Amino acid sequence: MIGYALFGSNDLPRSFAFYDAVFASIGINRLMEFPTGAVVWGTGWTAPMLGTGPAYDGQPATAGNGTMIAITLDSRAKVDAFHAAALAAGGADEGAPGVRGDEGPQAFYGAYFRDPDGNKLCAYRVGPA
Repeated sequence: MIGYALFGSNDLPRSFAFYDAVFASIGINRLMEFPTGAVVWGTGWTAPMLGTGPAYDGQPATAGNGTMIAITLDSRAKVDAFHAAALAAGGADEGAPGVRGDEGPQAFYGAYFRDPDGNKLCAYRVGPA
């Protein structure tokens, strides 16, 4: 259902370095670089993508209050790696990796962080360990 999401940034080199490092931790690379200065990462053209770039209206970019993008991953180890890479690249911890709720076939294993611009993300896996 979601094609892509885009975060605004006021420091594009810092933002690109952050997302290059975070996505590299799970084997994802840049898919596209736009003349506007935006960059998009993803696993392919038919899968959801995440990007960052300047605010389209030319005003300073701000983090949305109550806004969060969640990245679904296929293993708890990738959730751990994604979160660790985010913190190592300058992100802020918003919740260490762990099970939220009960363990079992539909267990929600998630980790939360903010990028250097203050945008909140979650990496998660649903399913048993």
